[in-house]
Amino acid sequence: MVFDQQLEVLSAIEGDIKRLFDEHRQRREHWYFHEFVPWEQGRSYVEEPWDVSQCTISEAARTSLVLNLLTEDNLPYYHSAIESRVPADSALAEWNRLWTAEEGQHAIALRSYLLTSRNCNPRLLEDDRLSVMTTGYHPSWQNIAELFAYTTAQELATRVSHRNAGKLTDDPVAFELMRLIASDENHHFIFYKGVMAALVKVAPSLALEGIYKALSSFEMPGTVIPGFLRRSIEVAKAGVYNLRIHHDRVLQPLLRDWNVGALEDLTSKAAEIQEKLMQLPHQIISRAERFEARFA
Repeated sequence: MVFDQQLEVLSAIEGDIKRLFDEHRQRREHWYFHEFVPWEQGRSYVEEPWDVSQCTISEAARTSLVLNLLTEDNLPYYHSAIESRVPADSALAEWNRLWTAEEGQHAIALRSYLLTSRNCNPRLLEDDRLSVMTTGYHPSWQNIAELFAYTTAQELATRVSHRNAGKLTDDPVAFELMRLIASDENHHFIFYKGVMAALVKVAPSLALEGIYKALSSFEMPGTVIPGFLRRSIEVAKAGVYNLRIHHDRVLQPLLRDWNVGALEDLTSKAAEIQEKLMQLPHQIISRAERFEARFA
């Protein structure tokens, strides 16, 4: 299903989308995960069953990498959600295929590292993957602006999360692997942010509505992961991703980059949404302070 009522808006920014697509292909250099996984550490799980004593990175680091991996595992649902909402013969459809191909290596690389280095329970990891993928991810995006506002925020958030998880491992191999994955997320973030900026120019009222819907209820698409609340609290306490990081590294930069507070020529509804958007940072910081006080 295409967002039929917004086809004119998509048509108006088709040139921007093609330009951003071309810039992405020129900017990003492909990498090969097999060159970074420590295969020499691999041992038979049949002959030598897994035990937590074999792990070489901290529990918080393992939790962070597994959460990031399970989020990446849902790639088929992300691809389908975008594919069903854009014209089949558009530059966005072509982008979605390339984006999926590039993202696909992330789960392969992360799983290969975790299993080869024995930094996860292999049976539990597979059980979690099966649970996540059979539950699925079904976003309720109501318009094209909400789609791109969410994907922009999500790519930026995963870039931050991957980089911080890599640092937490204190393992040069994991750090380099996560750096490469985070670099990909940054390239994808630049594309989506640019598409959203083009939408803001041609349809500011529609854009603000989508931005508000995406940012006011933003959550990573990993909430269906078994034990997500417990794991996410552990990751938040470890400083990989939490509300303060979300405020400082995601919410505030996006509001600034899209110049949300200064947009004009808005409908009355959009003007109200604009005010609500500018109040979001204060609300997020208040929640962050409550979380920090609770776990001080």
